[in-house]
Amino acid sequence: MRNPCMHSCRRVQIAAIQSLTAVSLMFAILGCQVKDYSSVVTHQVWDGWTAGQVLDTKTGLPVPMNRWLEELASYDQIYLGEEHDNSFHIDAALTVLRSLVGQGRRPILAMEMFGWDGQPALDDYIDSKETGRSEFLERAFWKQNWGGAFEGYEPLVQFAKDQHLQLLAMNPPKPLIRQIVKQGLAQAKQQAEWHQWGMQEETIVDDPDYRSRILSQIQACHGGGSMEDYQTMYEASMVRDEGMAKTLAAALTRIRAEADPSQGPVVSYTGGGHVQYQLPVPNRVARRVPGGLKEVTVYLATFETARAEELWQAMREGIADYVWLTAQGAKGPPRRCR
Repeated sequence: MRNPCMHSCRRVQIAAIQSLTAVSLMFAILGCQVKDYSSVVTHQVWDGWTAGQVLDTKTGLPVPMNRWLEELASYDQIYLGEEHDNSFHIDAALTVLRSLVGQGRRPILAMEMFGWDGQPALDDYIDSKETGRSEFLERAFWKQNWGGAFEGYEPLVQFAKDQHLQLLAMNPPKPLIRQIVKQGLAQAKQQAEWHQWGMQEETIVDDPDYRSRILSQIQACHGGGSMEDYQTMYEASMVRDEGMAKTLAAALTRIRAEADPSQGPVVSYTGGGHVQYQLPVPNRVARRVPGGLKEVTVYLATFETARAEELWQAMREGIADYVWLTAQGAKGPPRRCR
């Protein structure tokens, strides 16, 4: 006697093969075996994510923290990209720095929060116990170049001071950047500040992939502007990233010239936007350092369960080599553009 269920399943399977869809084939095979499809549980890669994990963006899976920290010592350049005003991101950076020092390395810390005009003050503050905090901040032009509360970033500066590590100001001075926003890059190149900071010898690379991503983000975050406004803001962003790359490349070149295995790596601490997809700073540094460069990007991100799928999509697109999930900072979730 013919089994009607078997006959029905065969017809469904044939139809599924003809449709050439894997999903249809799966349900055709299981159709006579599974009566309640709601009992099938689908696990997503982010189901096991939690604050405190470092994720490999190729797999979305957490890596063993201690082993990963040890491996960081093998890199020439480490990029840490933060969400501003999250103390857990400062803690993550300190964890990296302590690990490097504990392995006998002498990392160089470079921070976006300081402009080149503040480098003499940084040098004196790190080397001298006599320079007071208030005097340091004034001479470093903290309010002019960054403007936020110094207390949030002070632990990084203090660690460099305590360990006698070199601390680099990454950013071109704010007055130079403001000129570009106001006048445009072509006009800014004619001004004294451009030559004062040695920018006349620099090639500002306008990478198409960088332009596509950064310009769209500027438009999303600064709605209501004209195309001319967006263009000058984009040019300023490009010069900032090129300037920060200039700072890092010079440090890497000095380390290689000294040939001291204990020196390095260079650890840059910036907003996450400056490391995303390798485009803003990492690619520019790689172009500037001949002979190859071993670098790694770490994106520090507040873990929000509701946005886990969105983060996974960014990881699949290559936002960084690793994503370090942290708890939410005291000021709440990070500000997001529309």
